[in-house]
Amino acid sequence: MSLFKTTAPIIITCYKRLAPFLEKEVAALGYRVEETFATGVRLRGTVNDCIKLNLNLYCASQVLYSLGTFSAQHPDDVYRFLSKMQWENILADDAYFSVTSNVMTATVNNTMFANLRVKDAIVDRLRDKKGARPSTGSELKGAVVHLFWKDDRAEIFIDTSGETVARHGYRKIPGKAPMLEALASATILASQWNRNSAFINPMCGSGTLAIEAALIATNSRPGLFRDNYSFMHLLGYDEEVYFSAQDNLEAQIIEAPKMRIIATDYDENAVTNAKKNAIAAGVADMIEFGLCDFADTEVPQDNKGVFFVNPEYGERLGEISELEETYGRIGDFMKQKCGGYYGYVFTGNLDLAKKIGLKAKRRIEFYSGKIDCRLLEYELYEGSRRV
Repeated sequence: MSLFKTTAPIIITCYKRLAPFLEKEVAALGYRVEETFATGVRLRGTVNDCIKLNLNLYCASQVLYSLGTFSAQHPDDVYRFLSKMQWENILADDAYFSVTSNVMTATVNNTMFANLRVKDAIVDRLRDKKGARPSTGSELKGAVVHLFWKDDRAEIFIDTSGETVARHGYRKIPGKAPMLEALASATILASQWNRNSAFINPMCGSGTLAIEAALIATNSRPGLFRDNYSFMHLLGYDEEVYFSAQDNLEAQIIEAPKMRIIATDYDENAVTNAKKNAIAAGVADMIEFGLCDFADTEVPQDNKGVFFVNPEYGERLGEISELEETYGRIGDFMKQKCGGYYGYVFTGNLDLAKKIGLKAKRRIEFYSGKIDCRLLEYELYEGSRRV
């Protein structure tokens, strides 16, 4: 029976604190989310559904299709269960596959050993049934099998994504400490931006926030920038289903003629690289790039939207001293030039955020890597009222 047409549990993973935004995305695509947890959502569907999900989601990391659950006390239990599965109906004779895992059990102190037992079970099964030994390796360029094992419960998946979909594929020059594309999307989706008004992004760095804003505003999905997924390397893959999904991506793009996205940075190399990334994403004509101090960034007084900045957080004492002044200037800039806008500051240093001198209306929790961060929302009133 083809996985592409067989309904089974699907787990879509994401980075911590992105799950609420991922859940809304999945529901908007017409799927019923059965469970939302810290790092993802669970639903049911086929591998054909996984194709649609991989191509459309901004906030996801991996789209995992479950092949079954089982009890396991030792890696040999994993081998025994998997060697009985019909891998000959899933992987081609000349398949290349890799194994990933998330193992949290006291009986395994080296996850590579668990991965090896998964690989051994699949290779031995295919050699016994077909007389052919598939190729394996660490590169996620073919089929990908994922093992989740916690305590005595294990679940085996086909990772239909392969390389993570959290990186959207257009950014060729990441720049200094770039924001992950999925995180950038989630922060924008968390904001009050209506996707048609001005989006002002000083300190733009490699341009990720401005580019993701342009993509979201035009309903341009991450699947437009990628042409290899793990699902393409499974038996039963019908490229016409994929091409149809690709056509749908093109058809659902919309225009946002009244919107202005303004992105600036004081670093000439950053602006140059941001422009190149915007060209790769196909949105260079939508973004007005500028080379200037953030305080000289234009703030349109019509069609007011959001001011969105991701300043440095500081790691050394000298940096902190300089950044205290920068955060204070950000507060002054919002008070003096951004009346009628919503202001957003994404930071991993709440002590520095106090220097902004404004009371945040909301503090939305995120992680950037392992850094505990907040997206601070400010409602910037016009006139004399300041909150």
